[in-house]
Amino acid sequence: MPTAPVISPQPLSEGYSLSQHAQQRMRMRGIPLEAVCAALWYGRVVRTRDAEFYVIGHQEIRRYAHEGIDLTAYEGVHVVCTDEGHILTVYRNRDLSHLRPRRYRSHWHHRGQR
Repeated sequence: MPTAPVISPQPLSEGYSLSQHAQQRMRMRGIPLEAVCAALWYGRVVRTRDAEFYVIGHQEIRRYAHEGIDLTAYEGVHVVCTDEGHILTVYRNRDLSHLRPRRYRSHWHHRGQR
């Protein structure tokens, strides 16, 4: 059985900052800082002209389960950032179809494939 990931707020100190809006949405939606960190470390990255989306979906859960990291509690977490690493908002949506890349508009990436 996979174990829960050990996640610290370290990514935020490495160039990421939370806006007040993102902090408020995290509180309202019950999304812990650990979920944000998990999305930044393990999530799929979808780049658009205006933002970067870090998302944990089924693929990421399956991929990291093989490495002993359990991301199931963070399924559907989306972290929306500027190119400079300023976190604009955080939400949960298990339907990722709205993030499908469109030709020439956005690109899918995983952390190790940049």
